Amino acid sequence: MITVNPLEIDGMFFTAITVELPKTNLLMISNDIGYIMCGALDVDLLNEKLSDRNVIAARAVGVRTIDDLLHAPLEKITDASKSFGWEIGMIGKDALGRIS
Repeated sequence: MITVNPLEIDGMFFTAITVELPKTNLLMISNDIGYIMCGALDVDLLNEKLSDRNVIAARAVGVRTIDDLLHAPLEKITDASKSFGWEIGMIGKDALGRIS
């Protein structure tokens, strides 16, 4: 099942997407600028093979719900996300606040 919901964070609007798969979920929260995602995100691919796209993205690992993703520390970020002040270890909600 795929669930898509609007998500308001401190007056800013995002889209929360959950894809339920056998034994795991894919989780993503995005807006028009960038996104955070569960551990399935291949940050190295974005940084190396698709660097010309300047994708603003980060991943958090060990998350099972959208709420987990909001409150988990970012484990890896794209190079382009650094221009928005994203840092490894900041929580997802704080990173999203910087791209609204």
